[in-house]
Amino acid sequence: MNKLKRSLRRRSPSIRSDETIDYKNTSLLRRFVSEQGRILSRRMNRLTSKQQRSIALAIKRARILALLPFSNNEN
Repeated sequence: MNKLKRSLRRRSPSIRSDETIDYKNTSLLRRFVSEQGRILSRRMNRLTSKQQRSIALAIKRARILALLPFSNNEN
């Protein structure tokens, strides 16, 4: 049962060294947002706490500037 849980967990690729965390880099930020538009946890993203804070800040800035949606409610 434990192996089944581990395989279902979504694994996003972590940030490469050439990528910069910026609110204008929406292709990078979309990897750290769930299908519903929520910011994924640090465990799911495999980021350091410093990287997670900067990702969260960049996502929030991108949402305010309408580069990313606040939620993804497509019913």
